[in-house]
Amino acid sequence: MHIGKSYRLTDFLYWTRRDLYILTGVGAVPVILYETFGLRWLVLPWTVVSLFGTATAFIVGFKNSQSYNRTRDAQHIWTNIGNTSNTWGIMCRDYFGDSPVARELVYRHFAWLTALRYQLRGERVWESADAQHNAEYQQYYTIPERNSSLEAELAKYLSQGELQQIAGVRNKTTQLLAMQSAAVKAAYGEGTVQLAQFIELQRTINLFFAQTAQSESLKDTPYPRQYSIVNTIFVRIFCALLPFGLLREFDSLNRAAPGLLHGHMVWLLIPFSVMISWIYTSLVQVGESTENPFEGNSNDVPISQICRAIEIDLREMLGEKELPPPIVPQNDIII
Repeated sequence: MHIGKSYRLTDFLYWTRRDLYILTGVGAVPVILYETFGLRWLVLPWTVVSLFGTATAFIVGFKNSQSYNRTRDAQHIWTNIGNTSNTWGIMCRDYFGDSPVARELVYRHFAWLTALRYQLRGERVWESADAQHNAEYQQYYTIPERNSSLEAELAKYLSQGELQQIAGVRNKTTQLLAMQSAAVKAAYGEGTVQLAQFIELQRTINLFFAQTAQSESLKDTPYPRQYSIVNTIFVRIFCALLPFGLLREFDSLNRAAPGLLHGHMVWLLIPFSVMISWIYTSLVQVGESTENPFEGNSNDVPISQICRAIEIDLREMLGEKELPPPIVPQNDIII
């Protein structure tokens, strides 16, 4: 997540520069054919192109709105995870006191958070984090889940027996919550907690199950492909038609152009068509980088930072003094 005042224009131009190269070529070809080779019949009515551009703008706006909603939903889910985690830490501390059970339950919760964030950072075929324009931008920040293995991180929180127990399972988050439930049930059976406390602990575990499912649903359900492909096709068609629709408009400026500009105004079509088309292609790229909120792009929900903040809070609840450092922004980006 970018937490600075704004992106610099130079950063944004660098991020979208490949589209600018292509759009310059797309704008230059019609002008060369029209002006140099005299193919005057290449012009298209501006009304047709403008209507097509208006329809395309609605489609692009719809996709970006839905992409933002996906990121907003992801942020809401992880805000709830943070709140519920703090509740879990308070209950473990107050219900179990200084017993080792409290620490085991809290540390197993850290393991669940770790398994969940690694699961959400996994690659999906429809994601764009490793697309060339996004991969280049990753030089400005670090994705923690790509720097260490899940097994090494889980070893910080689980006993050797628990590590072996979940080593071969497919869904580690579900198994870790099942282990929490079994531990709470055992504590109730031993009389460590009362019935009301047991019910509250189980209710909180159920919330973690629900939040896991919500996160997995966003991760494993892409923005509908039919809308995505229509968006891309329409933008590309509009960018290809735009220079042809502007040929006659810019050529007509020659009537009022003075001096050296007279007879050459049509060449101004190239920069102006590039600017207009760049607006559309940039919106497509922004929407594409926003629709998957967990993949590791610079605008994603900072689940690594949220997990670290939760861990610090819960360790302090247990009275620990040696705390992990908070994750700080890199170049105004926090992951």
